[in-house]
Amino acid sequence: MAVRRIAILPDAIANRIAAGEVVERPSSVVKELLENALDAKASAVAVAIEAGGKTLIRVADDGEGMGREDALLALDRHATSKIRAAEELVGIGTFGFRGEALPSIAAVSRFEMETAAAGDTTGTRLVSNGGLVASVEDAVRQPGTTITVRSLFFNTPARRKFLRSARSETRACVDAVTTLALALPQLGVAMLADGKQAVEALPAPSLAERVAQVLGRRFAATLLPVAYEAGAARITGLVQRPAEAAPTGRVAYLFVNGRPIRDHFLVRAAERGYRATVPSGSRPSVILRLEVPAADVDVNVHPAKLEVRFRDRYAMEAAVEEAVHRALGDVESAAPIGGAKMPWEHVAVLSTGSGTSPAAELTSGEDEGLGLLDAGGLDVADEGDVTAEPEPSLAVEGGRRTRVLAQVHESYILVEAADALLIVDQHSAHERVLYERTMQALESGRQASQALLFPLTLEFTPAELDAVEAHGELLAKLGYELQPFGGRTIAVHAVPAPHARFDAERCLRDVVADLAGGRFGGLANPLERFASTFACRAAIKAGQALTEREMQELVDRLFETELPAHDVHGRPTIVQLPLGELERRFGRR
Repeated sequence: MAVRRIAILPDAIANRIAAGEVVERPSSVVKELLENALDAKASAVAVAIEAGGKTLIRVADDGEGMGREDALLALDRHATSKIRAAEELVGIGTFGFRGEALPSIAAVSRFEMETAAAGDTTGTRLVSNGGLVASVEDAVRQPGTTITVRSLFFNTPARRKFLRSARSETRACVDAVTTLALALPQLGVAMLADGKQAVEALPAPSLAERVAQVLGRRFAATLLPVAYEAGAARITGLVQRPAEAAPTGRVAYLFVNGRPIRDHFLVRAAERGYRATVPSGSRPSVILRLEVPAADVDVNVHPAKLEVRFRDRYAMEAAVEEAVHRALGDVESAAPIGGAKMPWEHVAVLSTGSGTSPAAELTSGEDEGLGLLDAGGLDVADEGDVTAEPEPSLAVEGGRRTRVLAQVHESYILVEAADALLIVDQHSAHERVLYERTMQALESGRQASQALLFPLTLEFTPAELDAVEAHGELLAKLGYELQPFGGRTIAVHAVPAPHARFDAERCLRDVVADLAGGRFGGLANPLERFASTFACRAAIKAGQALTEREMQELVDRLFETELPAHDVHGRPTIVQLPLGELERRFGRR
């Protein structure tokens, strides 16, 4: 007769095993209890922890509360008020639904619950130790629930031994509270850590205000709004200005239909939206809310509900990338002076194809090629050949205007907008314009070039010759026609002419030296790296005097780019001084 080897585990052991999946550390307890409070329609929650949650975690809410029978059932595994049938697992609209959190937490702690439902004359106090109910008695309490967890993992010392320091566990608990506070800005949130206020946030009218409450107003001022729709999906939130991105200190919060999730691939997609705007190694902060049809996302794939599965993951990643990229294209993403927020809906931003743009006039008809950005040939490279300046012009779109005022220190252009004074860095601005134009040439064909009457002969080092050979096709697309001339010499028969001040020989030498030495931006795409290198070297430099016509044309072309506020290194091309801030400085407000 075979020996029986399989046995049904007692509930106490099964609950401890379940606790290992749901309760990883004190912050897991905080998260689960907060989610239960939110599902109970709480409008305010208060959290208190001691020693990082190792000795005490208390979460109180003003939600619906429970009667005595429900309070007892809540400590049974798979007992839940959230679903009734398997079909309801599709399109779950609550935070919790597995029915594992409370019994799992109670199984590894000294647990106490006080709860009362609306309309009940008396509440219930339930006490358990290690998952075994010790007492049930009446309690006086307003509608809602308070859960107190003491001595977490007291009966599983191996788990307790692997907890981190009290300081680390406190940080994790604060982050759990912060995450839920960001998920629901309308929720009132308070948290004490060892008797000190860690989080205090009144109901907020917007995500931006909630970010200011829990992450600080200084940080909130570095963020830009996101609003994008792709099919049935909608993406909103806040992303950081490229100029504010840094190698450390990044925060990334993702919410799907209000549920906080972790998704490395979506974060990477958001970072790709910053293409050609941040330097290598910088990691911008993102806070994104994704709203998708319930049938297109599966939230039942992780015990702690931290991951989801999308029906079309690639489409969602592409939507996130595009949402971030478009947010950076607004001139509002320019760095502000004084920290004041600028209502950019009142500022003129030229779009491609604007027939009233002076830039359009400069590149049409007989005058084509005479402007700063469109030299028709090398014969106009001398500053003295620039045509006579026109009357001061205005960039116009939708009845709003911007106007170039002056050049400062032969490096910055002052521009008057409807509600701000803009300061444009001429080199960075030109770099952005040339980068986007160069990318178009590299992706779609080749750029127009200027044949030289007498070829140039240039000598390069062996490493530079290797770079010329390796990147010959891309150099040709830019407009450089190169041929070996023997030894270490290259013959240049044609060159690009992106603008009237372009120094073709110097630019080629600088680009080749950069390529040979690996000194180009940290962009992932090889074409982007090459285009950024060329744009940086070909752009006009700081210290070059520009005519009024050249300045106006540069500003017009900058506003026609996808990302006018940023160069390819993450530096701002524009600094905005809102009119309100200017008036405040002069005591007019």
